[in-house]
Amino acid sequence: MHLAYPAVLAALLFCVGLYGVLARRNAILVLMSVELMLNAVNLNLVAFDVWLRDALHAGQALTLFTIAIAAAEIGIGLAIVLMVYRNRGSSDVDRLRDTAESPAGTTTQAADAEPDEKAEATA
Repeated sequence: MHLAYPAVLAALLFCVGLYGVLARRNAILVLMSVELMLNAVNLNLVAFDVWLRDALHAGQALTLFTIAIAAAEIGIGLAIVLMVYRNRGSSDVDRLRDTAESPAGTTTQAADAEPDEKAEATA
């Protein structure tokens, strides 16, 4: 088997994943695109391991580590996305900037609502 076939397939997978990371706004689709990129790397590792006929099979061992890291990354990333979706009602990546703390001196909607509630309670 020639090395060019899996290398071209891995390059195509990586390009599709890169496009998904750069173009998508949904956080779930961004995580799926990152997985595509990691799978392209895994394909390259295994293909070069077979091509070089490595006795230790280092490419396959590195692939197992990459799969374990990808599983942990998806677990943590999905938990973060679900918490953002519960709090915001959307998993749009562009709206995540709103989760940052407001600069000093500005008020938020929650801070504006508290004095009105206190005034109604005393009246």
